[in-house]
Amino acid sequence: MNGLLRKAPTGQTWRSLPPLLRLLICSQLAFNIGFYAVLPFLSEHLGTKIGLAGWLVGLVLGLRTFSQQGLFAAGGALADRYGVRPMVVTGCTLRIAGFVWLGYAEQLWTVIGAVLLIGFAAALFSPAVESEVARQAVMWEEAGGGPRTGLLAMFSVAGQAGAFVGPLLGAVLLSMDFRTACLAGAAVFVLILVGHLRLLPQRIPGRPPTRGRGGVRAMLRNRRFLAVCGAYGAYLLAYNQLYLAVPRETVRAAGSQEALAWLFALSSLLVIIAQLPVTRWVANRLDLRRSMAVGLVLISAGFAVVAVCRPAAWTGVMGLAPVAGFVVLLTVGQMFVTPAARAWVPDLADEGRLGLYTGTMFSVSGLTVLAGSAATGVLLDAHLPPAVPWLVLAAIPAAAIALLPRRADQVR
Repeated sequence: MNGLLRKAPTGQTWRSLPPLLRLLICSQLAFNIGFYAVLPFLSEHLGTKIGLAGWLVGLVLGLRTFSQQGLFAAGGALADRYGVRPMVVTGCTLRIAGFVWLGYAEQLWTVIGAVLLIGFAAALFSPAVESEVARQAVMWEEAGGGPRTGLLAMFSVAGQAGAFVGPLLGAVLLSMDFRTACLAGAAVFVLILVGHLRLLPQRIPGRPPTRGRGGVRAMLRNRRFLAVCGAYGAYLLAYNQLYLAVPRETVRAAGSQEALAWLFALSSLLVIIAQLPVTRWVANRLDLRRSMAVGLVLISAGFAVVAVCRPAAWTGVMGLAPVAGFVVLLTVGQMFVTPAARAWVPDLADEGRLGLYTGTMFSVSGLTVLAGSAATGVLLDAHLPPAVPWLVLAAIPAAAIALLPRRADQVR
């Protein structure tokens, strides 16, 4: 783990990365452009256009996350067994179908079917891509290229660049209608599919298929790994409030969701600008546990900012300022949490099971979001003092710090 604390060499450039790693990082950029052109606006579409109650909106969003993160473990195990390319190709195909279906869905059961298909598609391609990026990052570190967290931070930056472009594209398309945004998202994934069919290798050197069964029991006995999963799940539940609590607060303060695209753009732009400098700073000063703990504290503080200001019931620019503060603190906290969690998993995973372990971390997170999203919808609908929901949400990442293993330099 000492390699994680070295300063990244200044000569590390994009061109020095292996072609496969460049392709996978670009994949994350493209995935998020297609995804964020649609999903940030789904909550308002369900509530105003289709007329679902708040708890149903929360449930649908939770089901979407569960069908994605909740099934990552299965997708990761399939990637270990069959390879990266089949999972990416199949996942892109299903996501195209899901976005087209969502564009035409007008009843609850059709919306649920579409979001489940969209989520399941990501459960196939995301664990394959993320586990291979983590494996490549470890190889990069062992070859003397620099800390693995640096490459994983670059992966996060690519994802956030997509998350920056996606909502802006979606906001433009929504001037027409939600269906147009969905069809545009599907078109993006058509381009991704064609690109991967041409460029992604059939077999990736150094990652032979894992034919033997098993691995799940050993993983479930790995308490340190499960503790990291729990803490990461609390982070993801907090992050999911960008799709549930933030849209509601934005509409309350501004009277519409127009500012929502700009809040998402703010979050993404912060990651694009600051993720790599923050990761370099962290690599020289904090181990993985402390990095995750600092991130969770910042996220909790973001909820607390809104809780303190919410009783004043400000509107307009003043009303948007607290939720913008939350987005900033959530984003900075994310910069600490996500590279550290992703860098930790390869040291905790059994040989040949990195896809399973990577997928399971996101599956546990998906279960957390599924349980928490419907509850959050009820909490936000309840007739409570306005600060209470945000205080409850602030307590979740703060409590998750206690789950983190005490030392990051021990595998078990």
